[in-house]
Amino acid sequence: MSSFISLNIAVVTVSDTRTPDTDKSGVVLVDSLLSAGHKLYGKTIIKDDIYQLRAEVSALIADPAVQAILLTGGTGFTARDNTVTAISPLLDAPIEGFGELFRQLSYQEIGSSTIQSRAFAGLANGAIVFCVPGSPGACATAWNKIIREQLDSTHKPCNFTDKLRQG
Repeated sequence: MSSFISLNIAVVTVSDTRTPDTDKSGVVLVDSLLSAGHKLYGKTIIKDDIYQLRAEVSALIADPAVQAILLTGGTGFTARDNTVTAISPLLDAPIEGFGELFRQLSYQEIGSSTIQSRAFAGLANGAIVFCVPGSPGACATAWNKIIREQLDSTHKPCNFTDKLRQG
């Protein structure tokens, strides 16, 4: 039987308007990962700017201590939703099933509005990157119904922990 491995996880909120006091989505992710027994590597709020976002996430991907990165925000279709454009080129291997499953689960909660979510994930340099919408509800759905199990080394039949670099 495998034992639980606590991962170093960074949380990045992508927003032009959120502050540490108003970042409810970031709080959902931080509280969730800590409750699951993981370690918070750091939490930042980055403007929805392609190059600032790419620079921040590139640094996290390059940091050997970071095993997972959770981004919230910037996955919609407005002119300021740049997460897909900024982060997709950084991924070595996209995880198509994440976005598909997220939208399926989200449909049960918000109906056809889920088609406006471009949630996605992938592996990059031994780290896993999850990009989810900026609402607290979307963060809770993604964490509770997908991410928590996939970052849990005891989850069977498989999870992503054996594909991540050692912290």
